[in-house]
Amino acid sequence: MDEIADRAEDRAADQAATDRTEPELARAARLLASPSRARMLKALSDGRPLAVTVLAAEAGVSVPTASVHLTQLAEAGLVHAEHMGRHRYFRLASADVAAALEALAVIAPPDPAPMTTLRAHSRNHALRRSRTCYDHLAGSLGVALMGAFLDQGLLREKSDSVSASRPDQPAAYGRQANYHLTSRGSERFAGFGIDVAELVRGRRPAVRYCVDWSERRHHLAGALGAGLAARFFDLDWLRYGISPRVVHLTDVGKDGVRNVFAIDIAD
Repeated sequence: MDEIADRAEDRAADQAATDRTEPELARAARLLASPSRARMLKALSDGRPLAVTVLAAEAGVSVPTASVHLTQLAEAGLVHAEHMGRHRYFRLASADVAAALEALAVIAPPDPAPMTTLRAHSRNHALRRSRTCYDHLAGSLGVALMGAFLDQGLLREKSDSVSASRPDQPAAYGRQANYHLTSRGSERFAGFGIDVAELVRGRRPAVRYCVDWSERRHHLAGALGAGLAARFFDLDWLRYGISPRVVHLTDVGKDGVRNVFAIDIAD
């Protein structure tokens, strides 16, 4: 009897430990269920810290209300606060938060509110054309780069990918894949000024992908995606737009992408 009682206590202890360690999906869902908090998280998805005043404007709420929302997000570990002088800034806690937001955007229904202003239409078009997804490129620009890298053999889909496509097919929405950097890709990216050896040695996977919510295809993430975007900014190929997340490929960038990677990006 004592042995049975001990086993029952062990099972109860194991269950209690599981209950403590399992993620609180309902809590995360409640935080994201607020349109104001969701708008602020989307604004932070380009990885840069933003002031409370900027986030309040993005969410369409007062600064005190935005501060309350941001405190709740910080307590849940979704954002981090930073103090710069007298001002307080917030950024996403990690790339995982940005990836979760991008994945949720894929299944989220479209905003039922019609776009009635030219500014709203222009911003929506700019987001779909080229934006940052935390620290890498997304939108039609990010998807075009990913497709070109696959076509040129700089990246390759491993044969163990689920529902792997033929080599002549682009990365597709709605399936899992496993991409890796080829020797040709290592040479090309190293020649572009990216420390490929450091990417491979790092803790972060060198090559990952996100399912792009606007294009419904894969764009390049991981350490390589981050390194590529950083290099684009360093060379002034890429500049931030006036709205959070929006980026623009400069004329120098268009020429550079064409000359270095043989990719012609349409306006």
